[in-house]
Amino acid sequence: MMAMTTANQAGACRKPFVEATGLPIGMQLFPLMAQLRDDLARTLGRIGAIGYEMVETAGLLGYDAHEFRAALDAAGLTCGGMHVQAQSPFGPGQNLTDDIDAVIADARVLGTRQIVMPLFFFPDNLCAPADATPGEKIRLAAAALGPSDYRRMADFLNAKGRYLSERDMRLSYHNHNAEFAPQDGSTGMEMLLELTDPDHVDFELDIGWAAAAGADIPSLLEAHEGRFTQMHVKDIAPTTRSNYVFCQDPARIGHGVINFARVLPLAYQAGVRSYYIEQEAPFTGDPIDSFEANYHALTAITV
Repeated sequence: MMAMTTANQAGACRKPFVEATGLPIGMQLFPLMAQLRDDLARTLGRIGAIGYEMVETAGLLGYDAHEFRAALDAAGLTCGGMHVQAQSPFGPGQNLTDDIDAVIADARVLGTRQIVMPLFFFPDNLCAPADATPGEKIRLAAAALGPSDYRRMADFLNAKGRYLSERDMRLSYHNHNAEFAPQDGSTGMEMLLELTDPDHVDFELDIGWAAAAGADIPSLLEAHEGRFTQMHVKDIAPTTRSNYVFCQDPARIGHGVINFARVLPLAYQAGVRSYYIEQEAPFTGDPIDSFEANYHALTAITV
């Protein structure tokens, strides 16, 4: 395990976190879905030119896995992981319930073993207006989640995680802020951590959404060493009010409230080995400009 420099040690001993760990810098592709649909090769090429070395997909956006892999290779990028929904709450789409073998086949083409469930199950009794947008439906679902929903999700993660482990794949769960809402003296996140099998289920900690919920990120990492293997690196503005229903004011890395110099080495010590930069919309100007700024901000963080 790498020894991290403490804050009170001589400044001359400090070095950039990325340099200290030797880990590649990744990017979650979700914020660039529109650009990727329009021109996959050009968009991935721009990402690679910034200096990113790997990406995490958010669906294949109408391309087949071989087309996506060819574009990644041309851009000098690797696929670190795939986000795949448990269900298809917004219409047809590959998911872990109906298409897990197809997901595995695509992952092998893309060259990754990491499958990430990026969103909770929608409660069975969810009532949403017929004209509700996907964002509105997600907020309604987040507010309706209860302990039985988290037990159901834990059972699903254990079953799918075992199935994937048997096929040399790993399953992780990615949080938003809904999982930190109180649930019978605990939280949804703590329930998932407690009820899932570490042999088959990992977690991807989105620190931006955790911060939006008011969670104590260092304590979470320290209490669950070995469970978090991946991280979404993002910041939120001080104007964000703690909530559990998908509200945050995004900020570029270093322009918000998160103490990255503390959180990043704690995450490494807890077992995180894949770091994906992400920033939520809205953007001022070209989103890729924000991801270039975030890249340079992350590489400059010293520990």
